[in-house]
Amino acid sequence: MTKTYQDTVNLLTSVGKFHISLGLERMVKILDLLGNPQDKLDCIHVAGTNGKGSVCAIISTVLAYAGKKVGLYTSPHIFKYTERIQINGVKISDEDFTKYVFEISNLADKNNIDLTEFEILTAVMFKYFSDNDVEVVVLETGLGGRFDATNVIKKNLCSVITHIDLDHTERLGDTLDKIAYEKAGIIKKDCPCIVFEGKEVYYDVADEVGAPLQLILPMVSTENLALKGVHQQENLSLALAAIENCFPEIKNETIQEALRQVKHICRFQYVEDKNLIIDGAHNPNGVNALKQSLDMYYPNTKRRFIFGCLNNKDYEQMVNSLFERGDEVYFYHYKHQNSCNVEQLQKVCPIQSKELTDDVEIDFNDSVLTIICGSFYMIEELVYRFSIKL
Repeated sequence: MTKTYQDTVNLLTSVGKFHISLGLERMVKILDLLGNPQDKLDCIHVAGTNGKGSVCAIISTVLAYAGKKVGLYTSPHIFKYTERIQINGVKISDEDFTKYVFEISNLADKNNIDLTEFEILTAVMFKYFSDNDVEVVVLETGLGGRFDATNVIKKNLCSVITHIDLDHTERLGDTLDKIAYEKAGIIKKDCPCIVFEGKEVYYDVADEVGAPLQLILPMVSTENLALKGVHQQENLSLALAAIENCFPEIKNETIQEALRQVKHICRFQYVEDKNLIIDGAHNPNGVNALKQSLDMYYPNTKRRFIFGCLNNKDYEQMVNSLFERGDEVYFYHYKHQNSCNVEQLQKVCPIQSKELTDDVEIDFNDSVLTIICGSFYMIEELVYRFSIKL
């Protein structure tokens, strides 16, 4: 029987696949069976807690605009898995995605390699990009760096490490130094690394492997960048440094034109017809950036928040940072097994709040700015519920 995209989703989200298991041994085995497609690709490798996706979006857009054939690998997706694997902005087709997933999953099963969801996706990405002769891959890590499935590449054009914060502490460590060490795992021998935080561990690892380390300051103008938000100056600075380092021949006029075309959905994205901001701020640093951006772009504006997150996040710090007296706040318990329940959120919320239940109607209008923020799982549900066109 011919497999469908839904069959693929069922496989990837099955109990046997849908979990996290850091380590490179399984990836090395499956990629060797596939002929090591990753060794045929030139990659710009991006790690960090926040900003990875924006940096990847900027770099890939500029390179494509400059005439390169660019593969982009990101996570998580908002609506479909195919969003994660793109060539010059075109998502892998449902048919190709299904074919590659089952080919790799079956190969792994035959050889007793127990791949996770993310490992299957990463193997699919490397094989698909190699088969399609991609010139440059902009490669976003999934979790951490050192033991992330993407870190099977032996070298890269450059490494980029964005802002780091306390997130996924149960896997990456409970201090910023421990987390920075995991991110520094993408620094490769003789391959330049670009950072804007001068963490001691970055210098130590770079010295150890002989990698040139470039510390940049977020001083560039974001005037032409389509992405909005105060944090984008940091992301743009990193992206431009990577482009200049790897492709110095690309002219500034080309770069500035490309910046106007950059898209990254659900990251401080304004939906005009509903006077709505959607932002995937799902950890304290992301929430702080969202709050600063709201205060900059929408001062003295009446705000309505719809917020939900996973229960392993520091939700107390998030709700205390985000809301002010006078805000209208709704909490939403979405359909994920680890979704934080409304009682947990209301218990730590400093102002009065309500639950967004199925019978609650939201009046999207010009007098109140609505902000849907938090988990991407939640955002997916609410985009469908409120018929939001992105």
